[in-house]
This record gives sequence, C-alpha cells and structure tokens, in this order.
Amino acid sequence: MQKPLSTQKPLALVIDDEPDICELLTLTLGRMNIETVVAEDVAGAREKLASQRFDLCLTDMRLPDGDGLELVEWMQKHAPGVPVAVITAHGNVETAVQALKLGAFDFITKPLDLQNLRNIVENALRLGEDGTGDASRLLGDSPAMQELRQLIDRVARSQAPVHISGESGTGKELVARLIHDSGPRIGGPFVPVNCGAIPAELMESEFFGHRKGSFTGAIHDKIGLLQAASEGTFFLDEIADLPLSMQVKLLRVIQEKAVRPVGASKEESVNIRILSATHRKLSAMVKDGSFREDLYYRINVIELHVPALRERGEDVLQLASSILDRLGSSFDALDESARNGLRNYAFPGNVRELENMLERAVTLSAGKRIAKSDLAIRSTINHSAPAAPAEVNLGNRIDDVQRHAIVEALEKTRYNKTAAARLLGLTFRQLRYRIKKLGIE
Repeated sequence: MQKPLSTQKPLALVIDDEPDICELLTLTLGRMNIETVVAEDVAGAREKLASQRFDLCLTDMRLPDGDGLELVEWMQKHAPGVPVAVITAHGNVETAVQALKLGAFDFITKPLDLQNLRNIVENALRLGEDGTGDASRLLGDSPAMQELRQLIDRVARSQAPVHISGESGTGKELVARLIHDSGPRIGGPFVPVNCGAIPAELMESEFFGHRKGSFTGAIHDKIGLLQAASEGTFFLDEIADLPLSMQVKLLRVIQEKAVRPVGASKEESVNIRILSATHRKLSAMVKDGSFREDLYYRINVIELHVPALRERGEDVLQLASSILDRLGSSFDALDESARNGLRNYAFPGNVRELENMLERAVTLSAGKRIAKSDLAIRSTINHSAPAAPAEVNLGNRIDDVQRHAIVEALEKTRYNKTAAARLLGLTFRQLRYRIKKLGIE
C-alpha cells in the first residue's frame, strides 16, 4: 500500500459529511503543503485506508453510517500507524476522552480553531520523524519493566493526558521524560513542576504568568510555566498537592487549550501535552472531596504504574551497577554479602533510596570492597508506614555528612581537588560528581 506517485507531500484523510467542513479542512491543510483525500462516511473511510497510505486522519464524530469512535477503534487494528484526531462538538468532553482511550492521537472541538488544528497536524506529522521510542533508557529486565517500556512507547504516540502512579522514589519523572522524548514533541521543551513546592498564593502567577501592574510587585510582564512549555510537555509532579482553586483553572486549560495570564483581558492558546504523577491515591482523594472528579478523569485518560523496586527482582543489581559506574566506582566493589543484602531488602524508598545507600557506601568505604554492613540496610521495616519521611531524612543525613567531609578536605588542601580526592579516598571523578551534586561550588 503506497501513496500516489504523483506527490511526495504528506497525505491526509478527512472524514466528514459536511461539505463546508471538508472544504475548510482541505484549504487549511493545503496551505500547510498537505494533500487531502475526503470520505463522507465510515465505509468510505475504511475503503480508502485499506487502499492508500495516509500520514494522518481527521474524522468527525457523527457520520451517516456510524461514528468516529468506531473508526478510531477499527484503525488501531487495520491502520495502526496512522495518527487519527477526532472532531467533537464543543463541550463534549466525555466523548473526547473516550476517543483518546480508544487510541485517538488528539481531538479538535467545534467551532474549529485553525491554529489549534495546525498544531495538532504538525504534531501528528512529526510522529513519523521523531516517534522512534526511547524507553530503552529505563533500566531493568523484569517483566514489570518490560511491560512499562512497551506502554511508554505506545502512549508516546498519543497526545492524551497520562497519569503516572507509583511509590516515592520509583522514577516517575524519568517515565514522564521518556514519554516526551519518545514522541513528536521531543523537539519542544519538557517543563516539570512540583505542585507541592510552589506556595498557593503564587501558583496562579507561576502557572499562567501575569501582566505588568496586575498586582503589587508585578513590575513587568511574566510568561507562565504553561506558556514556557508551548510545543512541548507540561509535567505536573505530585499533582495531588494542587489546591482545589488551581484544579478548576487547570481543568479549563486542558479543555480549552488556553490560559489567561493574571491581569490579562483575554486567553492565549497553548499547545502542550499534560503529564502528571503522584505517589498518593487520587481515587481516594476524589471520594473524600480533596481532588476534583472532573479533573481526575481528564488527567487519568491513560494511567501508567511504575513498579516498586521490591517488585523488580534482579533489577536491583542492574541498577546498582549503573549507579556505581556513575559514581566512579564499579559493580565489582560490592562483595557477595552486599549483593545478597540488596537482593533481599524491600527498599521502602525505592530507586532513590538505593542511590543514597550506594553514595554513602562509596564515600565511606575509602577504597575497600563494600560489604552489607557498609550499606546501612535497615533490618526492620514497617511496610504499612509511609516511606517518604524516613527516605527524606536518610537523604539529608547522607548529604550533610558528605558536604561537611568534602568542604573540610578542600579547605585542608587549599581547594586542590586532586589532593582533596586523595585525602577522601575518592577518585577525582567521584569527587567532582559529589561537588556538583551537593552544590558546593
């Protein structure tokens, strides 16, 4: 199945029984140097998809012999490589979400916003150029990680919102970055925001930006984080910490694909993909009223669960090898007792705890082999208790010990890093890594 030999332009299939809509779409795509083929119903669309290769497909939701949802579902089996966007009535959010779950690339609401349409088309065309998949950066050969990598490659092709769940320290932000890097938005920015780190009173200005003079201290216009993510991905980490007032505003951004800066008189369109994550149970928060149900269903169109480290078997040794290499050490530095200790430990802090544990062991081992006793493995663990406080305290203690030791060594050697590394029993590479990580210089 090939494109017509008469053209090397991208080829789009438009499915709609309204001549005016077909003409508008054909003219708009034509100005983007895209050829268009038109079908009036589901049967005609299937026939054309079976006989020609298309670069993208735009379909109305209501058609004379069926609906766009049926076609989207059919295409996942019979034309899986063709990105398809559905055209929905304004405000028909439930239908749009259902289309995304069935495999639609994106959706467009009527009346058509031509700039939004062009953004969607450009993203769809980039799929063939950039959407090659990059989930191999996620280490681990366990069945759970193999399944996660496959899901990342699948959802990266879509523009549907993805919610990433999992315990603290499992690598949820890494998964979000991989989704971004594996899809058509790889050339755009990836903007991560920790919702719990921004004071509630500053959140609206940080997210949406503001106009000069809109409030005391607004001495110039400011671009918000959402606008900064234009053409790319906006990642809301720990979205469970988002105040209810901001949840309402975020819902409007997702629905309208537009933001209104503080003090502005009109909205500005934004072309972003929304990803979110939290270690908390959003479904439980919906039940107790601390998280909006309508927002929950909009961000949770597709859910990816990142497994805990204790569920990943021998992956812990593969991760340990990679971390040690980054620290300037080697996996051979671990003796058999240390390896068995890592295998049998439950890691309530997950990968982040493993990193902290190995950093501490490498720093304090002074060149000798690392034994289980050097890893500070806790023998008693309360699995029902939240892991975050212990994890944070452990990390802080390790950082403080390292920072004090490094500063003291640098002062003794008059900031000769080679001599300081020798004094600490580290390689120069290990010392340079810790200086950068701890922000000493």
